[in-house]
Amino acid sequence: MPGGRLTHEDRRQIAIWLTEGLGYAEIARRLGRPTSTISREVARNSARGGYLADRAQQAAGQRARRRSPVQSAEPPADGRPAESVRAFVEQFATLLVGTGLPRMPARVFVCLLTSDSGGLTSAELVGRLQVSPASVSKAIGYLEAITLVRRAQDSGRRERYVIDDDVWLQAFKADTGAHAKVAAVARYGIEIFGAGTPAGTRLGQMAQFFTWISEQMNDSGLTDAVVRDALTVLAALVYAARPLTVDELATALDWPVQRTADALDALSRRPILSDPLIVEQAGRGAFAVTPRPDRLSSAQRDALIGSARSTRGTRKGHGDRVVRQASAS
Repeated sequence: MPGGRLTHEDRRQIAIWLTEGLGYAEIARRLGRPTSTISREVARNSARGGYLADRAQQAAGQRARRRSPVQSAEPPADGRPAESVRAFVEQFATLLVGTGLPRMPARVFVCLLTSDSGGLTSAELVGRLQVSPASVSKAIGYLEAITLVRRAQDSGRRERYVIDDDVWLQAFKADTGAHAKVAAVARYGIEIFGAGTPAGTRLGQMAQFFTWISEQMNDSGLTDAVVRDALTVLAALVYAARPLTVDELATALDWPVQRTADALDALSRRPILSDPLIVEQAGRGAFAVTPRPDRLSSAQRDALIGSARSTRGTRKGHGDRVVRQASAS
């Protein structure tokens, strides 16, 4: 069958989507198969009761037994039953499809992920998945575009498709730029619609979220030691509750001035480290911490200020009563 053999789970999905009224093209897109594969499957296995997944799977098994079996190009390693390996690949691929990865790229990716060498040739993938070379080629192109797979030269002229050990880090780095662009466009939208409008508020939340994601994923080059120093400086400024210069911080922490300056520079370059606070220069070379203005709305800030004033007034009134009572006694 063009595009490879359908699994029992594929057939269950086809039956569900047919009941929901989806067309062959949409079902094929969701499964990562040619439309002709779906139309042929439904036509071959439909009866008066419509298309039934269990009946279609049984018929496919009978047809497969009548054909000579195709040997896998790379059998699983010793101790791993081939059927168990295939079942795991299909199960894991189904989970990845749920995250948005198309069906065929998901199956190819899991095959590469579970190979002993971390890489396979096109022929080996065709043999393992029982699909056409064109399906493998299309899936590899998709995985390359999102930096999950790279090509390496195999013996002779053959190419081997490889998953690197840091594949997830590389994928996250590739996404970082996209997240930063989304945040920038959202901020531009705030200028157009206005910060106080409903659209501006939603765009502000969006910009804040994608900025945070981008900062979390971005490789800043900061070492663990510098990050720890930055957090220590942040704690010192909070504890002091007043602006401090670099020299004053260095003296209080018993650090070299350069180490203190590097920690402050890290807080400046990575504001996420001090969130929900922000470290700012307070004049004359001193630094202070203040709450980030975007963490509280103006109404919330006003309510907190009013609450603080009310509390101070209550305390003052209580003190006056105590003084009067003491004088009377």
